Formats: sequence, structure tokens, C-alpha cells
Amino acid sequence: MIKQGVILLTVAAASCGSSSTGQPDASTGQPDASTGQPDASSTPPSCMPAGAGRTDCGPNKESCCASLAVPGGSYSRTFTNDGTGPTDEDDPATISGFRLDEYLVTVGRFRQFVAAWNGGAGYTPAAGSGKHTHLNGGQGLVDASGGSPVYEPGWNPSDDSDLTPTAQNLACDPSFATWTSAAGSQEDLPINCVNWYEAYAFCIWDGGFLPSEAEFEYAAAAGSEQREYPWGSSDPGTASQYAIFGCEHGGDGTDCTGLANLAPVGSATMGASRWGQLDLSGEVSEWNLDYHAVFGNPCTDCASLAGGSGRVNRGGSYRSSASPYLQSFFRGDLLYATDRTSSFGIRCARTP
Repeated sequence: MIKQGVILLTVAAASCGSSSTGQPDASTGQPDASTGQPDASSTPPSCMPAGAGRTDCGPNKESCCASLAVPGGSYSRTFTNDGTGPTDEDDPATISGFRLDEYLVTVGRFRQFVAAWNGGAGYTPAAGSGKHTHLNGGQGLVDASGGSPVYEPGWNPSDDSDLTPTAQNLACDPSFATWTSAAGSQEDLPINCVNWYEAYAFCIWDGGFLPSEAEFEYAAAAGSEQREYPWGSSDPGTASQYAIFGCEHGGDGTDCTGLANLAPVGSATMGASRWGQLDLSGEVSEWNLDYHAVFGNPCTDCASLAGGSGRVNRGGSYRSSASPYLQSFFRGDLLYATDRTSSFGIRCARTP
């Protein structure tokens, strides 16, 4: 499930959010009503307060909300690649340009969302928010499942009750949960133990949206290059240079033992994707927008918005083996939207 093609492009780094002036509104993170779009030059709510896990990510200690341009194109969603090029290609898709955050959402960033949610008394997404508003005249992605509505519905307020990012829920795994009730030494680790609803709501609050499965795979596979791994075909090895996986980081590759098996986001610098994103494989698997359903065809800016019993995850985690879990074409196992696991986290996408 991979394809080769070489296009060298300059990666544009940016952040996002919005308000009545095109700037982000720290209290809501919602797009400006006058434009419906977040401003690429502004800072998302999750990174507005400076601090650990917000302004110190990656080798250059940059904003943890850096967001990088992914130019549009076409590729095959189904393929295999053993490092010699893509084969068995099927399920073609065409993707419009978008931005995908450079880093996984950190504990420090998610802490700002939990404060805004305020135990359920504060922020919840507005009805219909979270769409890919730059597509189809603001209607968003096409529903490839053939369901109704034809386009992306956005947030459903009936799902507000599934937003429960309490300290108890975010400690879903005593040995591997990264959340702490008070800010501490884990702010730059990826947040985990979040369910799909919380991943979706966080990205909406932060001025973005969850990437569709087609968008996430396109970025991980380097578009038409359809790489074996996001970085190419190099074996990831055991030194945590390409990806955090297989209990190798802070361990010996046998059994994971605790938080030492995870790393600050952006640590595996040799694993950068074609467009600069880090940790697209390994560290934590990432929730996508789609239902876990059979691919719908044709696919032009599409997502499976009905017809499945769980939600898609991609990328593998700190526990995963390199093959097949880290490979760009691998689709994660089905989990339900309410499930919590220390192997799952968040990355947001944004308007181009």
C-alpha cells in the first residue's frame, strides 16, 4: 500500500486558531465568524500560555503547535511496500492541500483543553464545528460511505456527554498514562488515554479538525511516493532515531515497563516525514476522523462518516513492532470511540 514519486517542496510552517479579527479566541478556539477559517499566523489556544509541552518541542525547542503544509495530490490508499516500491495498489484517492501539525498533542497542550472544559461546565464544541471548511464551499469532506448527509456533519452536541477527560479517565493505565493532575515533568510527553470524542473536541477547540484517514495516510506515505515508512525505506533499528516503538526506548525491546518507554514528542528526528511531521509512526497511535469501514470509492476529499462500528487509528505506538504497525499503509485495529488506551493519542489537521 505505497507509491513512489519525487516532488521536492518547501514545507511551510505555521500555527492556527481564530477570532473576530482573524486571530484566535483563547476562550473558544473557534474560527472567526466573518471568515469561518482559522488564521494560520495566530497561536492556537493550547499553546497560548508559554510553558513546558507548549513552546519547547523538538530538537530546536520550537512551538509545540507548529503546523506544516501538506500539498494536495493523488495516491492509492491500499498498497504494500517492502522498501522496493509500491505494489498491489487500489482504492485511489485525491486529497486537497491542508496543514498537519508537526507534533503529537502533548500533555502540556491538552492540559489547557481540560481547563477550558472545566469538568463539563465549560467548553464543548458548537454544533457542526470541526468540518474541513475549506472544502466543497464550506460543507467539508464527502461521505464516501454513501450515507446521509452527503457531506461532513461536524460535531454532534449529543456527543457532549462522551467528553470526560477527568484525572481518573486520563489515568487509564497506571504504568503508562502520561497525564498528571498537576503540571510536572511529563508535559512534553504525548497525551494518551483519550477517547475519540476528546481527540475530536480538542482539535476543534484548538482551531483545527481531526485528519481524515485518507489525509493521514497520504501524509504518512508521502503522497504519490507511497513510502514503506513515513521517512522512507530505512529500517527503524532499535536506537529510537526513526520512531519510538517496540519497547526499545528506555528498554530492551522485550516488555514495556513504564513511562520511560515513551519519549518527549519529536525526539525521533530521523523519522521526519516528507513534509516534516514527526512521530507519524510510533510513540502513540493516532485517532482519525473516519469510521473503521470498507474504503468507499471514488474518493476525492472523502471520509467514511458512517457504516462502521469503531473509529480508525493509524501509526502504531511505543508498544508496536515495526512491521506491520509502523508501515504507512497499515490500518490500526478497530477500537470504539469511547475506548481509552495508553497507546492512543492525538494530532490535529488544519486549513491550508
